[in-house]
Amino acid sequence: MSSTPYLKWLHEVELSDIDTVGGKNASLGEMIRNLGQLGVSVPGGFVVTVASYEAFIAHNVLDQKIRDIVAKLDVDDVENIRRTGLAVRTLIKNGKFPEEVWKGILQRYDEMSQQYGQEATDVAVRSSATAEDLPDASFAGQQETFLNIRGHQDLISAVRNCFASLFTDRAIVY
Repeated sequence: MSSTPYLKWLHEVELSDIDTVGGKNASLGEMIRNLGQLGVSVPGGFVVTVASYEAFIAHNVLDQKIRDIVAKLDVDDVENIRRTGLAVRTLIKNGKFPEEVWKGILQRYDEMSQQYGQEATDVAVRSSATAEDLPDASFAGQQETFLNIRGHQDLISAVRNCFASLFTDRAIVY
């Protein structure tokens, strides 16, 4: 399967793609292409792009709901931060993926599993923020990472939870 606006193979990604795939993914793509030529093994994978996140939010009509919740945020009130984060995360965790996105994710996963000669391979689902390591701020470690994810249901759940982790209490305050 070739690239779509929603999904890209890591080997197709480069630093100029940071705004659509995030810094970690762009760096991994560069490593695969550049270090791979030198014989260094860099694990492959695929990227669920910013367009996938935006399609998910639009499909579930969450944009205005999230804006309304976050508008009431008081960063000086720990309980308010907790409630705000929980409310947004709950909306996202209850959302459904657009068909093109979830089918694409599962197709890529199945292709990866076949490459490794397995029915279902273990993968990591990690965030890769588009503004992760700015000169004046580092967002590293603010979102969740999900390791040893195996199978369709767990993968879709992990991607959804990764989206929701954009709104952890620490990420909101940061």
